Amino acid sequence: MKIVIVGPGAMGCLFAAFLSKSKEEIWLLDKRKERAALIKEQGIIIEGVSGSWKTAIKISTDAKEIGKADLVIIATKSYDTKEAIAQSRPLIGEKTQILTLQNGIGNTEIISEVLGSDDNIIAGVTNLGATLVKQGHTRHAGKGETIIGRVDAKLPVEMRAIRELFNKTGIEVKFSRDIKSLLWSKLIINAGINALAAITRLNNGKLLDYEGTRKIMREAVVEATKIAKRKRIKLVYDDPLAKVEAVCEATSTNVSSMLQDILNKKRTEIDFINGVIVRLGQEMGIPVFTNTILVNLVKTIEESYKYIIS
Repeated sequence: MKIVIVGPGAMGCLFAAFLSKSKEEIWLLDKRKERAALIKEQGIIIEGVSGSWKTAIKISTDAKEIGKADLVIIATKSYDTKEAIAQSRPLIGEKTQILTLQNGIGNTEIISEVLGSDDNIIAGVTNLGATLVKQGHTRHAGKGETIIGRVDAKLPVEMRAIRELFNKTGIEVKFSRDIKSLLWSKLIINAGINALAAITRLNNGKLLDYEGTRKIMREAVVEATKIAKRKRIKLVYDDPLAKVEAVCEATSTNVSSMLQDILNKKRTEIDFINGVIVRLGQEMGIPVFTNTILVNLVKTIEESYKYIIS
C-alpha cells in the first residue's frame, strides 16, 4: 500500500512516523521546499508518550514524483484543504481513498467539490494529541483512538485494510457508520475550548479555574448544541457541557491547537470551528452571540499580530 500524508505539521508527522513502522511505502507531501529538504535530511523526530525516537521518511513537494497512491491522508489546516487537494491531484486515481483527519466542519465538502465526486472520501476524528516542537519534530502529547467513516455509512474493503494497517503500527482505529455525529461532537468540544484558550492564552485545564471562562464556555457550547439539534444531529454524549469540561480536565496541560497558532502568530482555524456555528446560526435564526464574539476576537488577534505587546 502506498500512503501519502499531505501536510507535515504536528499531526501529519506523527501519523507518518507511526505508519513508517510498517513495510508499506509511506510519503509526506509538502508545499514548502525548505521544510521538505530539512525533513528529508533529518527524518521525523518524535518525543512524548510514545517515547523518544526518530525515523527516516520519503518526502517531496511534487506529487507527480510520488505517483498514484492507495491512500491520501489530508492533515493540513482546514483553510488549506482546497489547495492541498489541488496539489494532490496527481496522487489520486480511480481507487485512491482520501482520508481527512482535520479539525472542524466542511473539509469533506471542499474535497468533494474540488474532485467533482464524494466517492472514496473518508472522514476521521482523532483523539491523538500532537504538538509541533519545530519543523519535523513532534511531541506526542496524548494517546487516543482514531475513528473513521464515510458519510454514506458504507464500510468498503479498502477501509478495513486501512484499519488493519493502522492498528498494526500503533494507531488505534475504529469505524463509525455515523461519522457526521462524531465530527459534530468534536466540533462542539473544540468550539467550547479552542477559541477561549487562544484568547486567554490558558492551558485547557485552566479554563475551568475561573468563573468568567466557565461561563463563556457554557454559553458557546449551548449555542453550538442548539445548532446541532436543529440539524437533527445526534451527539455521541448526553451532556455536551459536561463532556467539554471532562476534556479540559483530561487534557489539562495541553496547549490547544488554536492557542499554538496564536502564539506562533499564524492563521487559525476559527472559520471552521466557531465560525461554522456563527454561519449556521445566522442562517437558521438561532442567536449565537457568544460564538460571534469569540470569532471576532480571534480574528482581531490574527489581524493585529504586529501590534501586540509581548
